[in-house]
Amino acid sequence: MTKRQLHRSCAVLLILFDFHLLAQQAANDDPRPVNVNAVAILRWYKANLSTSFPVGKQPWGAAFDGANIWTANYLSNTVTKMRAHDGKELGNFKVGTAPIALAFDGANIWVTNNLSRTVTKLRASDGAALGEFTVGNNPIGVVFDGSFVWVVNSGDAEVVKLRANDGTIVGRFQLPTISAGVAFDGCNIWVANSGGTTVTKLRASDGSNLGQFSVGANPQDVAFDGTNVWVTNALSNTVTKLRASDGANLGNFNVALSPLGLAFDGENIWVAGQEGAVTKLRANDGSILGTFALGGSPNGVAFDGANIWVTNNATNTVSKM
Repeated sequence: MTKRQLHRSCAVLLILFDFHLLAQQAANDDPRPVNVNAVAILRWYKANLSTSFPVGKQPWGAAFDGANIWTANYLSNTVTKMRAHDGKELGNFKVGTAPIALAFDGANIWVTNNLSRTVTKLRASDGAALGEFTVGNNPIGVVFDGSFVWVVNSGDAEVVKLRANDGTIVGRFQLPTISAGVAFDGCNIWVANSGGTTVTKLRASDGSNLGQFSVGANPQDVAFDGTNVWVTNALSNTVTKLRASDGANLGNFNVALSPLGLAFDGENIWVAGQEGAVTKLRANDGSILGTFALGGSPNGVAFDGANIWVTNNATNTVSKM
């Protein structure tokens, strides 16, 4: 199989996994038909006006489960579940100490508990705790690859691979330095090495290290846009765009100060700058399409198919844009 064929097969697998599950959930929550194009960019209901909603203390990460937004509330040791179309709170659920990031596996929410050395698995439908699994020191980033959950243990400079159905650890893979955010591109795992100026690319099937690629200073979070990988560089005040197939640098773009979280909305990249603003960039060329002041130390970003959600660390809120 050629590299081009392999890349295409991985992309197809990613689309089949993510969009089949999310389309099914969307259909349950919205009686209108969901067409293929709508699902491909995660748009299945109309946007509401921008506003902010209270959550727990010091929210960090955010995730979307196809119908609801979840936030990790670092100082409350909880996650908040909110209905995406109107922001109604559906529950606050206890997890470990200092929850910081979340990932959705198609049925469950996984939460990294930074000071508990664990991840918590919650059933997305009702928030029931399905298990808490020890992973390592200072777990921070988390992502699901279709079968396995990958957790970045910042304190151990490693990534741990867990079987999603039972939480069994099936691999540990060393990183060059302390690390933070993580993303899946359909074939590979990308990790931001926050203690340096690189990202690491690991083959998801076996954890093989496929290379280190230079970005900016203090890389924090990673997102995949279907073709390229984007990385926030907190100390460079930039985001870097890398070609996923080979890691080639396609550009470094200035954004709001101290960029942390980011998300792709099907066309654009949204970046939360912890100094108080969110930057919107066009994904195909990195052009800045807008800078939006939020205040409250924005950090985590999630896309719900129609709106961007941003956690505001200093005001204990999440904003819907």
